[in-house]
Amino acid sequence: MSDTDLIDDLRRAPDLYPALEAAMARTIGHRLFTLMVIDPAAAEAARVHSSDPAAYPVAGRKPLGDLTEWGDVVLRRGEPFIGYDAGDIARVFPDHETIARLGCASVLNVPVVDAGTVIGTMNLLHEAGHFDEADAIRAAPFAALLVGPYREWARG
Repeated sequence: MSDTDLIDDLRRAPDLYPALEAAMARTIGHRLFTLMVIDPAAAEAARVHSSDPAAYPVAGRKPLGDLTEWGDVVLRRGEPFIGYDAGDIARVFPDHETIARLGCASVLNVPVVDAGTVIGTMNLLHEAGHFDEADAIRAAPFAALLVGPYREWARG
């Protein structure tokens, strides 16, 4: 099945988040998959989906705080962030020890962009060296499917 066909199927999915998780597992691969929506009023990101709710529960929140290298790339510039190894993850994520305990040592964060504004992220984590620039390009149209649901979440 082509990515275009898969995206068309996802548009019709009755529950997009788990369907997107499964699609990303098949097309790119991940050990952990989360979806976060930016809550600008609270200066936080709210987790709306997690493949591991014990370690990363839905409705968990993370403060955006001062923008790190990650925040500059993903939130300010609206570009994907690839962390190739555990050192990259430790440099930008305070929860890097939890991530390591889950067997993850690389990350692909894909911004969800609505009219030029980053409104959330799609996050895939896996073993070291798993992700590359081609994965970031391939994931972008899938992340775009989240614009509508993230808008709805923001409306409350």
